Amino acid sequence: MEENGESVVAWTIKEGDYVVLKREDVFKAVQIQKKRKIIFEKQWIFLDNAVGELYGTTFDVVSGGTLQPRKGNAEDNPTETKEAGLDNRNIVDDGRSQKLTRDDIETLKEQGLKGQDIVQQLIENSTTFRDKTEFAQEKYIKKKKKKYENIVTILKPSTRILALMYHGREPGKICHLRYDTLAQMLTLGNIHAGSKIIVFETCAGLVLGSIMERMGGYGSVIQMYPGGGPVRAATDSFGFPEHFHQTLHEFPLCKVNALLAGTLSLDSKEREGMEESTGASAEPSSSAVLKTEKAQTDSGEQRPAAEAMEVTREAPGGMEKEDRENRRESKIQERKVKLEEKRKKLMAAAAVLQGRDADGLVIASRFHPCPVVLTLLKFVSPSRPFVIYCQYKEPLIECYTKLREQGGVVSLRLSETWLRHYQVLLNRTHPKLLMSGGGGYLLSGTTVAMDAAKPLGPQKADEPAPKRPKLEETQG
Repeated sequence: MEENGESVVAWTIKEGDYVVLKREDVFKAVQIQKKRKIIFEKQWIFLDNAVGELYGTTFDVVSGGTLQPRKGNAEDNPTETKEAGLDNRNIVDDGRSQKLTRDDIETLKEQGLKGQDIVQQLIENSTTFRDKTEFAQEKYIKKKKKKYENIVTILKPSTRILALMYHGREPGKICHLRYDTLAQMLTLGNIHAGSKIIVFETCAGLVLGSIMERMGGYGSVIQMYPGGGPVRAATDSFGFPEHFHQTLHEFPLCKVNALLAGTLSLDSKEREGMEESTGASAEPSSSAVLKTEKAQTDSGEQRPAAEAMEVTREAPGGMEKEDRENRRESKIQERKVKLEEKRKKLMAAAAVLQGRDADGLVIASRFHPCPVVLTLLKFVSPSRPFVIYCQYKEPLIECYTKLREQGGVVSLRLSETWLRHYQVLLNRTHPKLLMSGGGGYLLSGTTVAMDAAKPLGPQKADEPAPKRPKLEETQG
């Protein structure tokens, strides 16, 4: 019973949880906060009433934007469509088939009618609904429900849901990574609990979050990032507990060469340089302020008596100077604390990487993968998998050739997943007309010990060049 009770609590919406709102094929990730307005599909809603309900519950959006749990299944069709015409040849779309005007519909909304009741009124006041075929009637009902039924389903964030959300609304942020390709990456990378994985991605943290979810909070994840800091917008949307973040380390890509050469160190001089680079020296220090004030005091002794009287009258200004000085000191101390924390995180990540015993490497970036792969593979143990994603195949072909020439890897494979959605209905099963053009390309392989591995490229001048990799397609 305790286990069942714990599972129920785990699937109960709580304040502060990260959730995903769903309406039809539209998703949005938000955090549950009371008395906070959320804009979803051009509508203001409050999520206060969702606290205490189970994930997967469908809510009706009533007046005022409040949520009310819906009874029954949101997908149930409340309208009977027994009588139907043979075909639609005699139906003319002249805009006169609907008796209800826009003002009448607004009046129904003001009276408090729910969306399914408004749809029923539209059906009853349509002069051509009964003449349509059964398929056309279902299509008409679905269209009107989408327009007038204000329902929201609250889901628990997962890799599949967040991948669908990003790919549907902002595919450019995740390098057009499709969810089936992401699943292939997790499989080819052999992501599991207790492993040590190196990740380099520029997909808003989606790949990083999916790896952390698969590992379940056990093991180590080292995120290599370009620029000033990592981007983890999608990772935060997962809503991981605190012990998940304790397994996450971060290391800047610009310091990898120093780590490989053994010259990475953060002594006192380098820390002072970090302080100057972060702008700590831009603020005047306390000693500089004291010197400035002393100089002003010395010059003030030589002023006329009238000016000295004005300075005496403006004595409260000295308190303001002290306040400014205290604020500067507090800011400097905060910067020092942040820099010390950053240094500790950097050294902890370096300690994890120095063993060069990572269990896998996952790369999904908008940058050219070749130099990144050749560098980061030095941290991976032999007989370990690696997988590289790119939206285009040309960079991966170049990477394939470089890896064959360098050696140290086997089982290189360049593949593309071909996914097509199907509509499965009675007498209407067929592929959907709209689908994504592509889900990107994957280059995967396995590392081997360099002393036992021979370069797979040409050894002599008279040997032929390596063949162009054959692109394999995996149908989904």
